[in-house]
Amino acid sequence: MRAYDFSPLYRSAVGFDRLATMLETAARTGEADGWPPYNIETTGENAYRIEIAVAGFKPDELNLEVKENLLTVTGRKTANDDTNARSFLHRGLAERDFERRFQLADYVIVTKADLVNGLLSIELNRELPEALKPRRIEIGTTAPMIEGRKTKAKAA
Repeated sequence: MRAYDFSPLYRSAVGFDRLATMLETAARTGEADGWPPYNIETTGENAYRIEIAVAGFKPDELNLEVKENLLTVTGRKTANDDTNARSFLHRGLAERDFERRFQLADYVIVTKADLVNGLLSIELNRELPEALKPRRIEIGTTAPMIEGRKTKAKAA
């Protein structure tokens, strides 16, 4: 992967430093192993779902944390004492620890997380504050002034 220099962006734009930092971080880490696999889908206008394949993990071995618009999902396997007693011909199921990070947009909050059939589903909603939501402004009509007094506007 190529390295990009974002220093011109820092010099000429104000307030975009967070975006450039996110791009630099994504270019550096890249999450090359791709494990565990995941899906991100939109379930509504302001609703999203992240599904992560975590087969073999129990709910108490998984941790979700949101801090400063960064959702971190970690899986830490507890030691299995029965693995020493088992003899594998092929061991293809990954039982390793993991950490996945997802950068959340402003006002996106995690509303729920469920573990069903080896899939961790994380529900997210974007909840804009009332001050940022579009609002309709009523257009009023005023009666024209004729000879120093108001006249009533006729309804169409």
